[in-house]
Amino acid sequence: MLRWAGLRDQRALRFCPPPSREISDAETTSTLLLSLSVALGARLAPSERTMADQQGSITVPDFSSLLQMDPYLKPFEQDLKRRHEHLQKLLLQLEETEGGFDQFTRSYRSFGVQRQPDNSLFFKEWAPGAEALFLTGDFNDWNKFSNPYAKKEFGKWELILPPKHDGSPAVDHNSKLKVVVHTNDGQRIYRISPWAKYVAREEKTVIYDWVHWDPPPPYIHIHPRPKKPTSLRIYEAHVGIASPEPKVASYSNFTTNVLPRIKDLGYNCIQLMAIMEHVYYACFGYQITSYFAASSRYGTPDELKQLIDVAHSMGIVVLLDVVHSHASKNTEDGLNRFDGTDSCFFHSPPRGEHSLWDSRLFNYSSWEVLRFLLSNLRWWMEEYRFDGFRFDGVTSMLYHHHGIGTGFSGDYNEYFGLHVDEDSLVYLMLANHILHTLYPDCITIAEDVSGMPALCRGVQEGGLGFDYRLAMAIPDKWIQILKELKDEDWNMGDIAFTLTNRRYGEKCIAYAESHDQALVGDKTLAFWLMDKEMYTNMSTLIPMSPIIDRGIQLHKMIRLLTHGLGGEGYLNFIGNEFGHPEWLDFPREGNNQSYHYARRQFNLLDTDHLRYCQLYAFDRDMNRAEDEYGWLAAPPVYIPCRTAIVLANEEIDYCY
Repeated sequence: MLRWAGLRDQRALRFCPPPSREISDAETTSTLLLSLSVALGARLAPSERTMADQQGSITVPDFSSLLQMDPYLKPFEQDLKRRHEHLQKLLLQLEETEGGFDQFTRSYRSFGVQRQPDNSLFFKEWAPGAEALFLTGDFNDWNKFSNPYAKKEFGKWELILPPKHDGSPAVDHNSKLKVVVHTNDGQRIYRISPWAKYVAREEKTVIYDWVHWDPPPPYIHIHPRPKKPTSLRIYEAHVGIASPEPKVASYSNFTTNVLPRIKDLGYNCIQLMAIMEHVYYACFGYQITSYFAASSRYGTPDELKQLIDVAHSMGIVVLLDVVHSHASKNTEDGLNRFDGTDSCFFHSPPRGEHSLWDSRLFNYSSWEVLRFLLSNLRWWMEEYRFDGFRFDGVTSMLYHHHGIGTGFSGDYNEYFGLHVDEDSLVYLMLANHILHTLYPDCITIAEDVSGMPALCRGVQEGGLGFDYRLAMAIPDKWIQILKELKDEDWNMGDIAFTLTNRRYGEKCIAYAESHDQALVGDKTLAFWLMDKEMYTNMSTLIPMSPIIDRGIQLHKMIRLLTHGLGGEGYLNFIGNEFGHPEWLDFPREGNNQSYHYARRQFNLLDTDHLRYCQLYAFDRDMNRAEDEYGWLAAPPVYIPCRTAIVLANEEIDYCY
């Protein structure tokens, strides 16, 4: 989710490959258009991985391949080496002190609460600034002092609760817990474990409770993970809005009613937003309070697991929109000031605060923060069987200025120097290295507006290791055109340049619009094109108005051009495939807590005489055509300037 001010015109970032083949003037227009659609998208061959790689370090590359691909990096070779040496040092430390990153990233098996084979419960927390810790909850009638933690080395605290007389665990499934923290300044505060697997709140309360989740028959996944798609077609979705009813929709609703539509549309990947627990619903899932808990407002953890399992049965991979760039400022039900200090998990202010997002910023140089975040990624991969991640707010992570008030021109000095947060950058390298080593088919996507070079090159060759980056300049271009230009002033060369302007060898996810454009205060493409006439003139029972006629055709063509030329993957936000007629606005004080705009009106598709189904059918057929011809995954093609392309003439009103 884009929340910073910065330029997204990446014209200076283009680095073209040498010609790979020429297209003769004799080729037909249709063949040429197909060549255009497959022109960009070199796939990276997966590197071979050994067991030694999984438990050991990686060798520092010579960067020759990366520097040959992008000679502009040559003056910064020492910076690249320093970053890689930092990564190498971390991997060696993990090997020496933790037995390797495999064990380190499974720390969710030892922190929080763990049921032992004898049904005793083992509790463990990291609270370096605390004076004392106690456990309270339903199990001890909320006694604040009867169950103290024992203080261990390095700020860790442990507690063992023996089983009841009948042999059952001392804390029942679905009962409430709290950590009582005695601070160094004499305060007694109540906290939720940072490792809590499930949190919930009662209807009339504001604060979330830690709920012990240990169901007697745990959910067992039935279907294996699908293979990594060659062409990635992403359906970006929010579970809570995935219903025409004005309420918070459920995991079960998504499984039953939305997954079949996604499958029918031809998408092979779902990107789920707002899954990690967030107290404030209107934050769109970007102010995380509990990192290991799937949001309880949609249902239970088992229902989310079933959603992913059913998606896998359909051959659809599922990505989690993960937020490791910042955290909510909430204290009683968040990470902030867990041990009573302002530096637990985060940098102390001002470095540890984001001025625009009003949130806390992680200290990526802290060993226990690395444990927490890397284990968090492993938890979602193992427990819920997600297939990868879309990393939110990567630009904010990469730079000390967080992209605030900064325009990125493409000058390579913007990507190196003291303004780059190398602790955060190396964390991203480490996360990608671990994920791709343990899960070779894992998919990682970076939301970066700056154009950081080598972001999507392998860690083993000097890059940051992401598989894809979001092509964030494309939706801005379409909105600019619709807002500022008459139809006759559209510059096809400028459009084609924007769609194809990306770093050679680094894969991009193209999209005409995402959730950013759907939010209140902005407009979707359909709304820019047709505005209020969508409410009155979308019926096939009345003559089509010129505005609706133009809007439907341009909606199709914008998406087709973006799909064909914009990247090596394609993304659509839930509902935009059929031109959803309204913006997205979550219940809040400013709208009287209304759910009217916090929904997707799929019922419009089921009304045969409305033209929304025509847009749906076009989106479906576009994806099916890509599945057949594979233009997203095709290698680059050189097109000589002398080749002429005719998209329309006097006898053609629209190109379909």
